[in-house]
Amino acid sequence: MTKEEEIQQELIKNFSFLEGKIRIPRVRRIFIDAPYEKFDDIFKHLIKNTGFVKLCTITGLDEGTTLGFIYHIAREDGIVLNLKINVPKENPVIKTISNYFPASIVYEREVVDLLGAKVEGLPPGSRYPLPNNWPEGEYPLRKDWKADMLDKKMEKK
Repeated sequence: MTKEEEIQQELIKNFSFLEGKIRIPRVRRIFIDAPYEKFDDIFKHLIKNTGFVKLCTITGLDEGTTLGFIYHIAREDGIVLNLKINVPKENPVIKTISNYFPASIVYEREVVDLLGAKVEGLPPGSRYPLPNNWPEGEYPLRKDWKADMLDKKMEKK
């Protein structure tokens, strides 16, 4: 059994609802589609029990009616696990993981600015990567966003 398969079995043993939701497309890569409601439990288990000690990045995706967030975490042996959750686009609330990885704040600010996510527990701070004068409600990585929307708002200022 490979290390990736051992991790898969460990997760299914502890979270039976992940059966059929874990893919191992190649060596050192694991993908999981998880229900948002179970994200905290799964993430904590991965960090505390399976050796995932590095946050690589957080990817945000506009998938039409939902926003997807992929948390890319890695182990010292090079295995990268990609944990994906989806939240409703009209209420895209996720929780901070800065209690595990303080550097996640940068990635969390990015999904706030670019996709309009709301991150519960995100400490106050400046915007990133958009400038502070960027219009509220304009999220340039959403599929329905058009650059001319920004031009019209900037003309009014």
